[in-house]
Amino acid sequence: MADPKVLEAQKWVNATYGAVAGYRRCPEDGRPAWSTMYSLTRALQHELGIADLTDAVGPLTLSKLAEKGPLGPGFANDNIIRIAQHALFCKGYWGGDTYGRYDASTAESVNSLRSDTGVGNLIGTVDPKLFKAIFTMDAYVLLAGGTEQIRHIQQWLNGSYAGKSTYFIGPCDGLYSRDVQKALVKALQYEFGIPESDVNGNFGPATKAGLRNHPLQFGDSGIFVQLFSAACVFNGTVDNTSTAFKSTFDGKLVEWVKAFQVFSALESSGRGDYPTWAQLLISTGDQDRPAGAGDTRHHISVDRAKALKAAGYHVVGRYLDEPPDSTLDKEIQPGELEAIFAGDMRVFPIWQYNSRRLEDFTYAQGHEHARRAHDRALGYGFNAGTVIYFAVDYDATGEEITSNVVPYFLGVQAGLGTMGRRYIPGVYGSRNVCAQVSSHAYTRFSFVSGMSWGFSGNLGFPLPSNWSFNQIKEIRFSAGGDTFDWDRDVMNPRAGSDRGAGPENVNGRDSALDRVFRYIDELFAAAVRYNRGDPSLRVLEYLRYPHYVDLYDGWQTLIGDVDRDWISYAQANGPAKLDRFNDTAGGVSIDLDHLGATANAVLLKGGGSGIVPGRGDFGGWGGDLCTFYGEWRAHSEEYASGYLFCKDRLAKITVPSTFTLDDLIEDVDGYLVGTAVRNGVKITDAVRTYLGGDGPTKRFANFFALRHGGAEQTVFDLAWNMLTGNTYDDLQLTSLRWLAIKSTSGMFALAPESLPKDKLTPFVQGYAELIKTLASP
Repeated sequence: MADPKVLEAQKWVNATYGAVAGYRRCPEDGRPAWSTMYSLTRALQHELGIADLTDAVGPLTLSKLAEKGPLGPGFANDNIIRIAQHALFCKGYWGGDTYGRYDASTAESVNSLRSDTGVGNLIGTVDPKLFKAIFTMDAYVLLAGGTEQIRHIQQWLNGSYAGKSTYFIGPCDGLYSRDVQKALVKALQYEFGIPESDVNGNFGPATKAGLRNHPLQFGDSGIFVQLFSAACVFNGTVDNTSTAFKSTFDGKLVEWVKAFQVFSALESSGRGDYPTWAQLLISTGDQDRPAGAGDTRHHISVDRAKALKAAGYHVVGRYLDEPPDSTLDKEIQPGELEAIFAGDMRVFPIWQYNSRRLEDFTYAQGHEHARRAHDRALGYGFNAGTVIYFAVDYDATGEEITSNVVPYFLGVQAGLGTMGRRYIPGVYGSRNVCAQVSSHAYTRFSFVSGMSWGFSGNLGFPLPSNWSFNQIKEIRFSAGGDTFDWDRDVMNPRAGSDRGAGPENVNGRDSALDRVFRYIDELFAAAVRYNRGDPSLRVLEYLRYPHYVDLYDGWQTLIGDVDRDWISYAQANGPAKLDRFNDTAGGVSIDLDHLGATANAVLLKGGGSGIVPGRGDFGGWGGDLCTFYGEWRAHSEEYASGYLFCKDRLAKITVPSTFTLDDLIEDVDGYLVGTAVRNGVKITDAVRTYLGGDGPTKRFANFFALRHGGAEQTVFDLAWNMLTGNTYDDLQLTSLRWLAIKSTSGMFALAPESLPKDKLTPFVQGYAELIKTLASP
């Protein structure tokens, strides 16, 4: 929607300065954008007598503004006043009641902006640095997805350092970004005593030396603890552990630091040592820390593999193929996999066809590359479930990630789907590329190009939660006179991360799904021997035990207890418990107990009918949707829009929530398996149908068709009724719904049925659109 004040600014500045040499016209569409700010900046420079106009309020513009004195009442140049007023309107502040006159309304808005930026001194005038802040698209109010704590730190940084000659007012939007990261490094450089003229926000030798000289530990206090804790807050919640901005290194900060160190593959000391400082501040972290993996374009012989293994490397990244016009000869050579395995190393395959320009990324190219990657991986003998990392080897901006990179990876997903989805797509790129592609194109694992520390996609972005490898330093590896290029990669040691492929992952050896099928077969056979009741029901009871059986969490109320004698019998006479397996299509780790509980609920209570939810629904997607609603209400200050909350957090891989992608897959597969068994299919056959073959590639389409009749409106209506209790004639289910909501929202959250319709509708729409999108080919 066009903003009339922005449209006025665009029309006036184009009409007034359109004929000026070096001026660039902005679109006249009423939408605030950088293009409008650039036009206003060039107009300002012209009024200041600058001949060579640019888009930036740089040193020359600042010096000319300083010569003019503060902008305020009585300022001599009416056009400069008007330019500033238009810029204020474009930023959402009231510029004044009369264009060209610096009135009381203008002064009041300037004071509001000063307060929002944290610089204080509510004097009602505009100095050069505030001018620079006004002529950006930076926001100084909390934006969706931002936090008050980060905004407080942003304001604190501005208030503490805006008086420094090389520090400029940064955003106060509650979002961690490149500008915020550089502001924090500048603050550290000032505190280290680096001369102001040399402070640049870069992670150079003087900054590294300063960090090494300022280790922190429990009990320390002062400015460096404040800056350290700010860096911790910027890196976000780690494994459900969060911290706060503070001046004393207390136990809570120690707890967060330990979690962060484990997450980052650092020594878990709880101290603010140099490796931890570096990991907080730059994508490479400490480039000389231990790294258990690496990647190279060079052939790995047995001797090289053994030398790398002796040097502490366990996994090597190698290329599946190279473009036809390449002369690098970088793809895996015949016999090379056997040589790598003989040297006691593993391998992770990489796909890169150019991938260094925006035009290299389209949906069609992603589709083609996936098919080629499939054929090459199959030719090398890689088993199903192997992760292939598709490369984005350049600094894609946020806009380019949305316009090209995500569609490319959607094409990759579709291309692998047409080939039976034998392989799991991963992504190689900057932190932001990895996070956005994982979130919107559902790549399972990330190989982070951390050593490209200057990439805009690495500055101001935390390490994605699904990282498996982090590339930190390019070296020349030497052993016995043999020297070759080698990129050192830190490997995520945590359970569930990609370990690459070993000899057990090639040439058709036993797969994760084979183990699942065998497990279900053996459980079914034990249930037949037990000979009490439906063996398929007994199998589902055993799968959901012991996590989905108790009275206190509602499962006994929802679908009843399990046969406890059967559980004892199966524990004594059945196979060893299998809790999780890796899904071949989504690449996520699947909880068999959750899947089994959902299937058990559908088998016993049915999957509901039309837009009327039932207990089988609540045992799967419905219960998760209720807890996710509660989570939204608990974050309502950050997310006024339920639609945006769904877009940012629903069914994601890299974003922790109460309804992640693995939860949704477990719900959907549980529904499909439970429905099949309810219709008379043996559990062993149902599991093979929906978890094996092309079942995983069609799961969402099947769920959309079978439960919702293939209609997005039915998804919406059914979800609405599940949340609000409409159509319920089951008082116990109504109670369970409210308990699920309160478990994540707290006791005093507004119930969905009490929320205004125009407030709840976008939230439900976000869920409905997701199901429709996932079900689409």
